[in-house]
Amino acid sequence: MKFPLTHAELMSQAPALFTEEPHFDVSDKYHFIPTIDVINEIKANNWYPVSVSEAKVRQEDKEGYQQHLVRFRHFDDLLAPQDNAVELLLFNSHDRSKSFSISAGIYRFVCANGLVIADSVFESYKIKHLGDRENDVARAVANITNIKPKLMEKIERLETIKLSQLEKESFARSAIPLRFDKHLKVDYQDLLVPHRDEDTNDDLYTVLNVIQENLLRGNISGTNVETGRRFTSREITSISKDVDVNQGLWDIVERIASIKEPEMALAA
Repeated sequence: MKFPLTHAELMSQAPALFTEEPHFDVSDKYHFIPTIDVINEIKANNWYPVSVSEAKVRQEDKEGYQQHLVRFRHFDDLLAPQDNAVELLLFNSHDRSKSFSISAGIYRFVCANGLVIADSVFESYKIKHLGDRENDVARAVANITNIKPKLMEKIERLETIKLSQLEKESFARSAIPLRFDKHLKVDYQDLLVPHRDEDTNDDLYTVLNVIQENLLRGNISGTNVETGRRFTSREITSISKDVDVNQGLWDIVERIASIKEPEMALAA
C-alpha cells in the first residue's frame, strides 16, 4: 500500500513547497501563493500527496523558488489500489518560471510509471499568481475527481487495442523526436524492449508504457551523426522534459487509437 507523504517528508524532499515569499526578482504585481497552502486545500478535497520533486537550479539565489511537482492520489485509490490510478498533478514555482497548474496523470503500479495526460485530452487549469485562486483550485480538483472514472475507462479501452509488430515499430519511430534531436540517431527497436513479463503484451497501453519507460529512464545507445561518437542516454530528471515527453506520447496514442478504432473518443 502506498502511504501519503507526511509534512516532514514533503519538507525534506522539496523545501520549495514551504517557501514563504516569492523570489526577489518578481514584480510587485506578482500574487504569491505558498504551495503548501494549495496542498492542504487539495488534501481537504480527499486527494493526498504521494510523490514530489523539484527542479535543480543553476543560480544559487533560485534555490527554494524553483519549479516543483506534487502528485496526489485520491483517498479511494489509496484505500483500495488497482493496477492503475488517476493522479492529480500540481505544478508551481516561486520565480515565475512556472505558474500554478493542476492537471491529470495515470500511475501504473507494475512498473511505477507516472504518465501525464496531454492537454488535448484533459485541459489543465492554469492558476495565475494574479488575483484570487480559491475557485480555480476547487474547480480543477472537482473536475479531475469527476473525470476519474472516465479516464480509467479510457485505459481499459487502450488495453483492448492490439498492435501488430509494424504498428509498434511505427509508434516507436514517432516517439524518438520527443527525446532525441535529429543529429542523435537511435534504434527504434530499443524503445520496444520490455523490462518485465507483464510488458510483453501487444496492447496499446502496454506499448505506451514500455516506450515511455525506455525514453525516460535512459540507457538507450545511439550515435551523434555530427561527431560520429557513440552515446548512451541518461535518465530524464527535468520536470519540464518529463512532462513534454509524456504528453507527446499521449498525443501519439490518441492518433493511433483514432486510426485503430475511429469511434473511440479519447477527449474527455
